[in-house]
Amino acid sequence: MKDMLIGVDLAKSVFQLHGTSMTGDVKFRKKLSRGQFLHFMSEHAPSLVVMEACGSAHYWARELIKIGHDVKLIAPQYVRPFVKRQKNDAADAEAIAVAARQPEMRFVEIKTSAQQARAVLFRARERLVAQRTELAGALRSALYEYGKVIPSGLAHLKRVELIVDDPQSDIPDLVRDECRDLLVQIGEKTARIEDKTRQLTELSHESNLARRVQTMPGVGPITALAVEAFAPPMDCFRRGRDFAAWLGLVPRQFSSGGKQRLGRVSKAGQADIRRLLIIGAMARVNWASRKPPVKGSWLARMLEKKPRMLVAIALANKMARAIWAMLVREEDYNEPNLAVMP
Repeated sequence: MKDMLIGVDLAKSVFQLHGTSMTGDVKFRKKLSRGQFLHFMSEHAPSLVVMEACGSAHYWARELIKIGHDVKLIAPQYVRPFVKRQKNDAADAEAIAVAARQPEMRFVEIKTSAQQARAVLFRARERLVAQRTELAGALRSALYEYGKVIPSGLAHLKRVELIVDDPQSDIPDLVRDECRDLLVQIGEKTARIEDKTRQLTELSHESNLARRVQTMPGVGPITALAVEAFAPPMDCFRRGRDFAAWLGLVPRQFSSGGKQRLGRVSKAGQADIRRLLIIGAMARVNWASRKPPVKGSWLARMLEKKPRMLVAIALANKMARAIWAMLVREEDYNEPNLAVMP
């Protein structure tokens, strides 16, 4: 049991430290440069070090663990209520130390270097997809200026090429050249996206966790790698409902006086996994419109009385809970048996 707690406010070049005893007595306040920080911590007695979960926090957490400290990370929104009147680095470090002493405080799991590497690759692919979408929008808007209405979606690029290459169209040469340049850029982005997708798929085949998650219908290599890269170990959650709540797939509550009021999904958790699970669930719902599910199953009953988007979000919630159960029990996905009604 460490007898000192150190709150650290991280920055690019200057770190602010606030050291207290476990009961809250202030021991020191220090302002250190980036080079001085690790040297000071290596000479300091092993302590409980608490930082906000920001960009470099996981790296510093791993470095501090190597030299004997215990490290915990707190989400910034849980630190903010403890900041006193004026916000500065010293006040932030003090607020981190105060927040860490709260008996019911929730902490962020420290990511491994491999997890962060997968996250970087995932973000690189997402960035390229966003850039390609922007280029496609610019292409459609340029043609729209001349009365050419093109539906959204990359499936219509062939149609755009025919319009641009048509010598009978009234598009000026300057606009025609610009459209060709945009088409070339879109092709380059598509090739790079396919390369990133291939890398992610290969990584998903190497990981037992990703392979197991992919046994569930509606979950592919990208979703499986997102779970591995962004989700903490499943034993951090007491049950599958807690994991679904962490993803933001549960209704927001506005309850008071014993009266329960539920709103839309909170969207308060990990956005990437939540988005991919909803996409996968929507694919299963769309497939159900072509190949109806088993009569009497949960999906069939929901589709009979609820809108498709609501069913997809509810199904994504069930998928998240099933993922938790699969990983905790170390089992592949098993299709639930339909209960026989007496």
